[in-house]
Amino acid sequence: MRKSIIAVCLASLGMGSFSFGQELYVPRDVKKAYENETRSKTGKPGKNYWQNSAKYKINLQLDPPNRKVTGSEEITYTNNSPETLHSLNFKLILNNHKPGAARLGMISEDYMTNGIQIDSYTQNGTKKEWNSENDGTNKMMSLDTPLHPGESINLSINWHFEVSKHSGREGAILENTFFLAYFYPRVAVYDDYMGWDTMTFFGMQEFYNDFNDYEINVSVPEDFLVWSTGDLLNPEEVLQKKYAKKLEKSMQSDEVIRIVTPNDLAKKEITKEGTNTWKWKASNITDVAIAVSNEYNWDAASVVVDSTANRRVSVQAAYDNVSKDFHEMVNYGHHALNWFSYHYPGIPYPYSKSTLVRGHGDMEYPMMVNDNSHEDPNLARFVAEHEIAHTYFPFYMGTNETRFGFMDEGWATTLEHLIGIEDLGKEKAVEDFKNFRVERWIGDDNMEQEVPIITPSNILSGPVYRNNSYGKAALGYLALKDMLGDKDFKKALQSYMERWHGKHPIPWDFFYSINDISGKDLNWFWDRWYFQPNYIDFKIESVKQEDSSAAIVVENIGGMPAPFDVLLTFTDGTTKNIHQKSSIWETTKDQVSITVETEKALKSVSLEGGIWMDATPENNTWSK
Repeated sequence: MRKSIIAVCLASLGMGSFSFGQELYVPRDVKKAYENETRSKTGKPGKNYWQNSAKYKINLQLDPPNRKVTGSEEITYTNNSPETLHSLNFKLILNNHKPGAARLGMISEDYMTNGIQIDSYTQNGTKKEWNSENDGTNKMMSLDTPLHPGESINLSINWHFEVSKHSGREGAILENTFFLAYFYPRVAVYDDYMGWDTMTFFGMQEFYNDFNDYEINVSVPEDFLVWSTGDLLNPEEVLQKKYAKKLEKSMQSDEVIRIVTPNDLAKKEITKEGTNTWKWKASNITDVAIAVSNEYNWDAASVVVDSTANRRVSVQAAYDNVSKDFHEMVNYGHHALNWFSYHYPGIPYPYSKSTLVRGHGDMEYPMMVNDNSHEDPNLARFVAEHEIAHTYFPFYMGTNETRFGFMDEGWATTLEHLIGIEDLGKEKAVEDFKNFRVERWIGDDNMEQEVPIITPSNILSGPVYRNNSYGKAALGYLALKDMLGDKDFKKALQSYMERWHGKHPIPWDFFYSINDISGKDLNWFWDRWYFQPNYIDFKIESVKQEDSSAAIVVENIGGMPAPFDVLLTFTDGTTKNIHQKSSIWETTKDQVSITVETEKALKSVSLEGGIWMDATPENNTWSK
């Protein structure tokens, strides 16, 4: 088939300072990681890469509607770093509820509590003083005996807190229904480039966790059900035989099984009599969350996520009966796990279970989702898919959501769009993506919207935080997919994930991995999408037609190397569409001339960006 484009002339005008084969900006702390060979510019973990880990044994006691939660934990923390640690930093996220805590948004009176109160704390059996009065979301505790490389320390902590009446990412959903997240004192990440993670939780940004092993015991009154990250070890001890059998059957069922219905709840014969202790276990995972209720329905089914091993994953939903969308939630989860496992990212769902809880947070946790109820079933499915997509980013990959939100939300937004094409068709998915993820960025000319994506998200707030982390970043990933092609993009993405899953990759590990795996120097692309204050704004500068060709000069006003389509309309009413990938901007930043072979007379030329919306579309059309 004869090519319609006979030449693409790339001309850099007025860009004498632009250099080829450029290096990416690398901050000083990351440069040290390269010097120490914990990371490499091939994108692979360095020969000296390390990360710390811990084992948690947690016991919780609840007695709803009393909102007091009492906890105890045994932590075995191992120092795999080459440094001797003289102190440990603890994350106390629930202290964001305390009066006087720093926050990025308004809160209601129902949000306020006195945070986590530490009742006792020991190091290797020696009791230490811990005064909770002035604690924030970080607490540095000195060690009596330094923790040398390769050594472990045993910590014991007793604490209590009050579940907030205001339910968001965590809190009381109904009078007897609680969602518990960030509910335990956790040793913060100590990594190879930043040291201790001491970033304050302001209520907006998300989290950064090590990969740990967990054993969790949750004691609740009779008739209360518990859902948690991990595998339930003792269903026969806490459930009556009928319900334990339903749960077991669901583990091999493609069809939804209604384990607990409103009629069952009314009879109050679901659990064993007296206080029940539900026992859970999860290994090599970044966090745990828990839901407790005596008011919620319970549905379950399962899905094969790995056809080679015939491995099934349980899909469960816990919800109040009035939330109509949740009656279909297991089916939504079933579809999402199947699609993500076999299409994008094309890696089998890595855990044994996914539980979707009707809450208020629209928030993800390992094996758990806390979602609002929505009247529109498409919106309900969309939100569930986005939160389940987070299984891969950040949980499977261990990324730092707090500092690099675009490595977390950007990828979940990318996956949300790709599965949306499957769900809704391309036209509807593109329109939704533009309206929900792009328009609020590209239509806002406030200077804050041009802050580069690489800017640490822990110092951002409001619209710029959301746009940089979600839609803007996803547009870059999708432009990469468009440029590399589906096959090479998927290979590069999966290979990067194979290198770094279970570790702590940072943006440079991703950028350099894709360079290495694709065999292409894409630093020009990374620089202009993620490091520069660019936006999408193209202009048709001129169109000149001769006997058998037309030369179309496109100016890149915004600097972003986005793809676009050139739509040619001829005087005879026919049209031709020519797609231009981001690679057209590789050796030029501000202007490109596209020469198109045609003997037909042109009536008009327009640029169409699709999801890559243009800031000033009025200059994207030329008419003769």
